[in-house]
Amino acid sequence: MECDFIALKMRSPSPTFQRLFPPNLPSSISSVKLLNLPHRRTSSVLKFLPFRVNFSFCACLNVIEPNPTSGLALTDNQSSPSHLEEVNGKNSRNFLSPNWPNLSLNDQSERIEMMRPLSFTAKEALKRYSRMLRECASRRTLNEGKAVHGNVIKSGIQPDSHLLVSLINFYVKCGRILLARRLLDEMSEREVVSWTTLIAGYVSEGCATDGVSLYCEMRKENIRPNEFALATVLKACSNSLDIEFGKQVHAEAIKAGFLRDLFVGSTLVDLYAKCGEVELADTVFFGMPDKNDVSWNALLNGYAHRGDGEEVLKLFSRMTECEMKFSKFTLSTVLKGCANSRNLREGKVLHSLVIRNGCELDEFLGCSLVDMYSKCGAIYDAQKVFNRIKDPDIVTWSAMIAALDQQGHSQEAAELFHLMQHTGVKPNQFTLASVVSAATNMADLYFGRSIHSCIYKYGLESDNSVGNALIMMYMNSGCLEDGIQVFEAMTDRDLVSWNALLSGFHDFETGDQGLRIFDQMLVEGFKPNMYTFVSVLRSCASLLDVCFGKQVHTHIIKNSLDGNDFVGTALIDMYAKSRCLEDADVAFNRLTNRDLFTWTVIIAGFAQNGQEEKAVKCLVQMLREDIKPNEFTLASCLSGCSRVAALGNGQQLHSVAIKSGHFGDVFVASALVDMYGKCGCIEDAEAIFKGLFSRDTVSWNTIISGYSQHGQGKKALEAFRMMLDEGIVPDEITYLGVLAACSYMGLVEEGKKLFNLMCKDYGITPSIEHHACMVDILGRAGKFSE
Repeated sequence: MECDFIALKMRSPSPTFQRLFPPNLPSSISSVKLLNLPHRRTSSVLKFLPFRVNFSFCACLNVIEPNPTSGLALTDNQSSPSHLEEVNGKNSRNFLSPNWPNLSLNDQSERIEMMRPLSFTAKEALKRYSRMLRECASRRTLNEGKAVHGNVIKSGIQPDSHLLVSLINFYVKCGRILLARRLLDEMSEREVVSWTTLIAGYVSEGCATDGVSLYCEMRKENIRPNEFALATVLKACSNSLDIEFGKQVHAEAIKAGFLRDLFVGSTLVDLYAKCGEVELADTVFFGMPDKNDVSWNALLNGYAHRGDGEEVLKLFSRMTECEMKFSKFTLSTVLKGCANSRNLREGKVLHSLVIRNGCELDEFLGCSLVDMYSKCGAIYDAQKVFNRIKDPDIVTWSAMIAALDQQGHSQEAAELFHLMQHTGVKPNQFTLASVVSAATNMADLYFGRSIHSCIYKYGLESDNSVGNALIMMYMNSGCLEDGIQVFEAMTDRDLVSWNALLSGFHDFETGDQGLRIFDQMLVEGFKPNMYTFVSVLRSCASLLDVCFGKQVHTHIIKNSLDGNDFVGTALIDMYAKSRCLEDADVAFNRLTNRDLFTWTVIIAGFAQNGQEEKAVKCLVQMLREDIKPNEFTLASCLSGCSRVAALGNGQQLHSVAIKSGHFGDVFVASALVDMYGKCGCIEDAEAIFKGLFSRDTVSWNTIISGYSQHGQGKKALEAFRMMLDEGIVPDEITYLGVLAACSYMGLVEEGKKLFNLMCKDYGITPSIEHHACMVDILGRAGKFSE
């Protein structure tokens, strides 16, 4: 039998249908001639049939009348069993004529004319349809392309592989991946081109993992990939950072003899560069017989992303020697390399190259130049570049604002933000995150709250970068409740959000809450990083909770971060403050790159826990490793010597302070005065004090206490009066020293006067120590009743 028939129930058949069918059929039944096609083909047709019909089984329609009562358009909505979507008749268009798309259907006669056979052959029709679909794909006109698809179905022409690939490509380009996948599934003979087209669609839609899965399915059907298929799946691996599968495809490319292909080689270089395997990328790159700007840029970007600015510059030099034309993207990558290596000299050379190529005013390169100059510390050069850009867009504004904030010019960043608003440029999430950071650095909570209101105005409160910046601002300002409120309002919290929240719980009052937040973070499946551990260890240190600290230490070891200098220093500090000096020493010895801060923490830990000998030994070892101490290192060591009156060690530290140039520092000098005073050398303490160019409250307190401890009450009171004459405001420590002096000298009335002065004039609430001094003064005078 050459054809089948299917009955379609119609309330009132149109004249077109009546003309096509035998006159003896009932008026309520019409018949449509169908082509004989297998069931597999049938289901595909019914999914995309753009006409309202009642059917039980159907194949590609040869002739069919569109329902005149409503327009219908294709949809990929899974909830519709026929995959059809009814749309408003005014907005729908029926493209059924060879004159598509410039045909309007206004009356019945036009529709009858339209149903006549076409004058060209099936082969020509297939070419015509393919060409029309390519045009629709290039213009992303979904409805017109669907109409072409409907015309293909209506024409009854058997689609060839070229037309089916054009259909898949059309739906891919229009973002209808599911429809494209259904088409592929319904194809009886699927060639590598069809598979490659759909894989490329998954990649372009950001579904790289699905693209890799589809490639695996293709290989299971024993379809051999060509160079384009390999390049496409390698691109999918690159986007998903799937280096393991990428290596398998690499081996397949070698086996198939496509490794020397330019596209395959370039995507391999890009894959390895993005995954951090720059050496492998380098090997593939220099093994390629031909190279283009894409392959050069991929390798350059890999080195730049790794922060290897020197290699970026060397590679760019080789690129220019090969007379390879470079684009602005190449220059941007090389500028990024200069920024990462802080190579200002080479950056300026590149800037001159940008000028010679007439690209200085380009916004894309302008952002790269601003970033390079700011990271190299030349913030004013960055401003000059910014000012030359005639009409900066939001990306350029954001780059300049971020650069100013990162280089410590937060006030200028805020002013530039206001200027941007006056010019009518609408801020984006990156702009607002940078401005919130500027408010944090300025400690300007009022300005930060105004930016928070601005964030709500632009509807960007749900953005992670903005939310994280707000949490950090509120935590640094001590507004913990506001920070928690922002955190809880975020729908997509990431690790940065948790770290920002944890950063606010470091003191004794809030440390326990920080530990609970850390537990909750682990329960929700987040993997802590070094910033997380540092915050939690600071909370443990403030609480002196060494038990929880040891649990955190276990997590650190599991995450292989016990050798990290940043985390290791926090561990040392936690153990030292908890008086677990052996554990602190073990953690210290595990570190390989110990910097000044790490040495200062361990030295302070020994000094503050009565082990000044170890503190001094650590200082000597630090000097042997050619690390110069700073004022905090020396002050910590000297305070330890003061506690145990270790004069010999203190004198050694005195000489170290002179050699290192920190003798004139007020912290070091005050520590020396205190050390000599407590070691019984008040004359040396007095000599150092008198040699100070500037004196603060701490230095005055030190010498006053020294005089009092050595029974020189008169000198203590004279020093107190000189302190007041110089405009230095006394504190509670100052009054402990002068009251002790009054007690030693038996100056009852002077002691009473100073006690009242402390309470009334300076608003200092007397402590137990102050009352003890007054009891001693009155007791020495025999005034036991007072």
